[in-house]
Amino acid sequence: MKKSEKIIEKLILISAAVATISVALITVFIFQSGLPVLADYGVFHFIFGTTWSPTNGSYGILPLIFGTLWVTIGALVIGIPTGLACAVFLSEILPRKWAKAFRSAIELLAGIPSVVYGFFGLVVIVPAIRTYILPIYKIFNPEASATGFSILAGAIILAIMILPTIVSISENSISAVPKEFKEASLALGAGKMETIVKVLIPAARSGILSSIILGMGRAIGETMAVLLITGNMAKIPGSIMDPVATLTGTIAMEMGYASPTHQQALFAVGIILFIIIMLLNIIAQLSMRGLGGKAS
Repeated sequence: MKKSEKIIEKLILISAAVATISVALITVFIFQSGLPVLADYGVFHFIFGTTWSPTNGSYGILPLIFGTLWVTIGALVIGIPTGLACAVFLSEILPRKWAKAFRSAIELLAGIPSVVYGFFGLVVIVPAIRTYILPIYKIFNPEASATGFSILAGAIILAIMILPTIVSISENSISAVPKEFKEASLALGAGKMETIVKVLIPAARSGILSSIILGMGRAIGETMAVLLITGNMAKIPGSIMDPVATLTGTIAMEMGYASPTHQQALFAVGIILFIIIMLLNIIAQLSMRGLGGKAS
């Protein structure tokens, strides 16, 4: 082995070790800072308590968990079909000379700061919901909030934000399916759309699920965009039109003025968020194995 190759190998090893140690140290710091509140307040009361009022000593994060899950699920419901349809369109329908331009435009979405997405939601999506959707919704639910800050607004913004991830990875997965699969299906008399739905997408399911996992992680961990447009009300929502507070948004909004105990409670929120993400990743990995995909 050449000397330069040995040096590169050592640098890669050092980089991997630094990354691993950094994650371990961050994890230890979060747990060390948040466990005292969990021990004093009680894990059950902390997770299943329905009142988040740090000034009154109430640290129940169930409304925050519900808010996070509702917004994330809403983003996936909107983003997965849209992203998958866009990936199929780019890889199988749009001519290559046009696909490159559209692909670059979609990837550009990933470089836009989250605060810009939040501002866009604040000045466009929230007023649109308040003007066009809420009047119809209030016919059936007169007591509904009329602000427009809601789960729906957060879900729409997060769906836009996770599109580049879902589209890019799903398109690569669909394009990587051997051409023989497509040719065999067409030779047997299947139409183009039938081939896409019944052959290409199932063959690329592992990569598509990976894109959904990464998109879900982005949606759960997003802070600033959600903070600006969801209303930041720590209550259990009754519908997608209700304002909510999320785990990440609460940490970002309250950490700056938190008292020592309140700060520890926010670190405990970080612990719960860490555990939720780990559980979702485990479920996703098991799902990939169940679908026949290779879990990484």
